[in-house]
Amino acid sequence: SGETIISGMGELHLDIYAERMRREYKCDVELGKPRVNFRETITQKSKFEYQHKKQSGGSGQYAKISGYIEPITEEEGKEYEFLNSLVGNSISESYVPAVDKGVQEAMQSGPLIGYPMNRLRFVLEDGAEHSVDSSELAFKLCAIYALREAIKSASPVLLEPLMSVEVVAPVEFQGAVVSQINRRKGVIMDSEQQGDEVIMQANIPLNNMFGYSSELRSATQGKGEFSMEYLKHAPVPQDVQDDLVGKKAAAANKSKQ
Repeated sequence: SGETIISGMGELHLDIYAERMRREYKCDVELGKPRVNFRETITQKSKFEYQHKKQSGGSGQYAKISGYIEPITEEEGKEYEFLNSLVGNSISESYVPAVDKGVQEAMQSGPLIGYPMNRLRFVLEDGAEHSVDSSELAFKLCAIYALREAIKSASPVLLEPLMSVEVVAPVEFQGAVVSQINRRKGVIMDSEQQGDEVIMQANIPLNNMFGYSSELRSATQGKGEFSMEYLKHAPVPQDVQDDLVGKKAAAANKSKQ
């Protein structure tokens, strides 16, 4: 595409990069909209039973696993958990780490728009192996395919970074600031007046914060300012998810043409 990806700590940081390239290297730079660090997760429990079998002359590949996946709650504070609930010797212990590795590899690309997955628990309950054709590779591949199949029935959703934003502005511009926050799908958590200024705390999706600095200055005659910090990843509204998934599908179809 001829594009180069640069990373920074915020929109201002990226603008400074671009300005330095223009000034120091005489390089004309055109910036696109910054990409947001989305994540994907599941919202329902889903059982799986998958058999990986491949035969192509000589020794083949064979592995079978069953169990379930379920979402990890926000309160648990875990990104991923693998539980070995095998009973008996249906699968050799030496193959279990390969299953775990396969699951983590599959989680690097979610089913919706390809972002990494988190808040997922994978429980291995049973399986089968072959004395000749089973191997660590076979069980790793089996886990990858099993997870992909299970996710389809687990109602996957897209998560976006939610920012805790503090806005300070003169009281006379409070209405304008509130209107801006609402347009950016923010939720005002607290508001207090200190002298001639009003201080507002709001939770706003990072994807809706781009361009806010200049808009705030314009609405407050240059007197308003804000700061923000990461709060958590939260599910995006369904219409936003549908739009992002649609754009991803359109881009994939275009690349095939």
